[in-house]
Order: sequence, then C-alpha cells, then structure tokens
Amino acid sequence: KPEYLILDEPIAGLDPLGREAVLQLITELNRGGMTILMVSHNADCLGAYARRLLVLEDGQIYGGFAFGAASDRVCELVFNTSMAGYQEIMSDPSYTDQAVVFTYPLIGNYGMAADDYETDTPTVGALVVREYNDSPSNFRSLSALDEVMRRYGIPGICGVDTRRLTRSIRDYGTRRALLTDASTPLADALRVLQSTPTPHDAVSRVSCRERRTQEPAGTRFHVVAVDCGMKKNIVRALLARGCRVTIVPWNTPARDIEACRPDGVLLSNGPGDPTDVPEVIETVRALRGRYPLFGICLGHQILSLAYGARTYKLKFGHRGGNHPVRSLQTGRIEITSQNHSYAVDADSLAGTALAPTHINLLDGTIEGVACAQERVFGVQYHPESAPGPQDSGYLFDRFIRLMEEGKDNV
Repeated sequence: KPEYLILDEPIAGLDPLGREAVLQLITELNRGGMTILMVSHNADCLGAYARRLLVLEDGQIYGGFAFGAASDRVCELVFNTSMAGYQEIMSDPSYTDQAVVFTYPLIGNYGMAADDYETDTPTVGALVVREYNDSPSNFRSLSALDEVMRRYGIPGICGVDTRRLTRSIRDYGTRRALLTDASTPLADALRVLQSTPTPHDAVSRVSCRERRTQEPAGTRFHVVAVDCGMKKNIVRALLARGCRVTIVPWNTPARDIEACRPDGVLLSNGPGDPTDVPEVIETVRALRGRYPLFGICLGHQILSLAYGARTYKLKFGHRGGNHPVRSLQTGRIEITSQNHSYAVDADSLAGTALAPTHINLLDGTIEGVACAQERVFGVQYHPESAPGPQDSGYLFDRFIRLMEEGKDNV
C-alpha cells in the first residue's frame, strides 16, 4: 500500500457526477491514512480536503495541511535547496516577507536548538514543505519547529508537491503567493494578492534599534557592523578572530560610525532590494577610502551601488548550500551558501573603482568585487555559512589583514 498519492488536476474535464466520485474517493483514502498530494487550478477540488491553500498570483493552487501559525500571509515565493539547516534558514532575516519552499522533503525532524538561531525574532514570511515531522529526535532540541512558528506568528503548509512548485518557480520566476484557509475562494485570494502592496521597508523592520557591543577576551580590532538584517554567525566569526564588534542600526550616519573610531566597517546581509536603502548607500560613499570595508550579500550590493554600479533582480535568485563560485584571482572554486534575489550588473562595473573578483559557475553572475586601493571588498555569498559549507571563512581573515595594514600605516 503506497504512503502517498499524487493527483494532478484530478477533476479536469469531468462532469458533476465524475467530480463527486473523485472527491469521495479522495476523502476515503485520506481517512484511511494515505497522504494525498494534489495540484489543481480548481479551488473547489482542493478545498474539499485541504486545510490550507497556497494560491499563486498566476492562479496556480497548491493544497496542503496547516502547521505553524494559522494566519493568512502574502509572500514572495522562493525555494532553497539546502539538505539541512532549516532552523538557520527560517531564522535568517534575509527571508523577511518570503515564503521558503524547501526542496528537501523532510523538515522538522531534528527540532530547534537554542544555539542555532540566526536572529532572536524570526521574520520569515512562511514555510512550504513536503513532509513536516512534529516528533523531533535530537538531544539538542528544545522545541518543535511548529511550536516556534506559532510563537512568532509564522504560518506553514505541508503535504505540498514541492518538486512541482520548485519547477514552476525555476521556469517562470519568483511570484507572490497567498497562504490562506482552504475555504477562501480563488477570486478572493487573487484580489488579496493584487491589492497587497509590495513592502520596501524590510531592512528597517529587522535591523537593531540601538547600538550594542560584543567583545571577546583579547580584543585586537574594533569593527562597526551596519545591521541591515545581520545573521548572528557573522558576529561570531568576527568575535572568534579577536574583534570587538559594535553593531549599529541600518540608518546610522557616517559621522556616528566615525565617532566609534573603528578599524574596519562591515556591511551585513539583509532582505529586499538594495535600492530601498539609499541611506546606507550614502553612508558607504562617505566612508569609502577611510576604513577597510567588507560587504556580505546585501552589503555587497550596497557597496557596489555606492561605487556607481547597478543591481538587478534575478529570475528566481540563489538559495542553497551548494553554489560553486570561482575566484578570478586564484582559480580556486568554493562551494558556497547563498540567499539573495538581486545581483550586481557585470557591465556596470566598468568605469567604477571596483573590479570583479568572483563569479558564479552556474549562471556567470558576479559573486565578488574589490577595490584594492581603498581596502574595500564584498561577496554575494555567505562566508559565515550557517547553514552551508565553510570554504569561504578565509574572507574574514582577509578583512583582518586589511585592518592590520591600516594600523601599520597609522
């Protein structure tokens, strides 16, 4: 007896009697313990069995079962191919306002550990999974994923055909989707999607509100980190290298950063379009050439914009832990952790002080830039990992060397 039954447009072309017979069969199989995975453009079909619906703005409907918070949510739909690390992913502020489709089929099986959060308050829009496990087995786990999602108001849907959904995102690009109750008519869901404005304030919502400092024993350097939605592991990487880290809000002006007397400035990752934060771009323009600057992900894009380059939105972005990146300086290939929707336009680097340093081997996009004269560099991927491979930790060491050179030249 199979555990799953996948039905693709199960009532398409049937007369009313045929539809009723199919829906009755689905109900009986579901009561018998079989998991039904259905894909349809017909809300009546899915509403007959599903507790939740995922409605895409192009009219596609995916049915499933609720976990996490019970609220409705409009999100940008993206997929992540990582095979582990769902806790780090769901707590990464870069996923603010996004519904993450996990391509790995089993989520929740090792629970949630206290030390693995990348922010104190997760702001991911929603989670979309094939199979959710609510009985985690892990000695480090303190709670189930469902419990954490309810605590922070994050809705989820399981039992979804995530393979088909991922193919749709890959083939047609990211789209907005509404996660809603199964009783919501399709016309109402589409109206909600059309009337909900696209947010442009994600960075201001996830950045810290006040300045704070973390200091290890044996401090060597002082780094000011501009928090645009920074992951905790970036701070951990700097602390492990003997840096005192002063974390400042995203809109901190250059004069206040200068007053901290840093040895270097880090521009963090974060959510959304880099052009939504002109304040940070202006801050970088005021600081360039005065301190070593290191940009990560969104910080890399902001750095590039400050130097006169342009950015653009990718068709479906890069999200996962297995993206190959080649260094143009050494030829070395790194397997990297990535999470972004935007990239730097390669042609726009001409005429700026920046030069490309890394490229993505999957699509040839820019993965790193640098200006050696001004001790500035940025990478599109995540050298702090969490989750993902640790091939790129040397970039933090490069930042340390730039700060050392700065002190030697004083």
